[in-house]
Formats: sequence, structure tokens, C-alpha cells
Amino acid sequence: MSLKPPRSPPPGRSDLTEITSPMVGTFYRAAAPGEEPFVEVGNNVKVGQTICILEAMKLMNEIESEFNAEIVEILVENGTPVEFGQVLMRVKLS
Repeated sequence: MSLKPPRSPPPGRSDLTEITSPMVGTFYRAAAPGEEPFVEVGNNVKVGQTICILEAMKLMNEIESEFNAEIVEILVENGTPVEFGQVLMRVKLS
């Protein structure tokens, strides 16, 4: 059994800011299956707005935006395991 290294995201544009995972866990775009995602590409978010959930050890951790920005890229599929520091999204600061 071989472990594959995490895929690195495609190179980013210099005008974008990366939002990285603050922990190891499972990435969820919505609060529950069948519910609307917290954000979509093209959405504008405000500081403190929930952008995703990371589940770690059966605890659901809401991840909030640290800036006012537009979501340009979402790099992780719903329900995917993520590593600490992995790029989740790229945003354009507003």
C-alpha cells in the first residue's frame, strides 16, 4: 500500500490570496448534505462569514473568512480529506 502525496493545487495568479486549511480534517462546502454551499465561485464574502466546515475528530469547525473578498477558485471537492496548510480556496481581496 503506497501513500500518495497530497496533490498540490495548480499555480495561482499573483493577484489572488490563498485560504489554507488551519487543521487536518474533512472539507465540507455546506452545513449538511443537500443544503446550499456556504460559498460559490463569484460570491463576495465578508470578514467573519462562514466559507466552509472542516470536520476533525467528529467536531464540525466552521472556517470563517479573514477578509472581504471575492471567491475566485474552490480547489477542494466536498467531503475530501485535507491536510494542514493545504490551499482550500483562492480569493481576490476587495
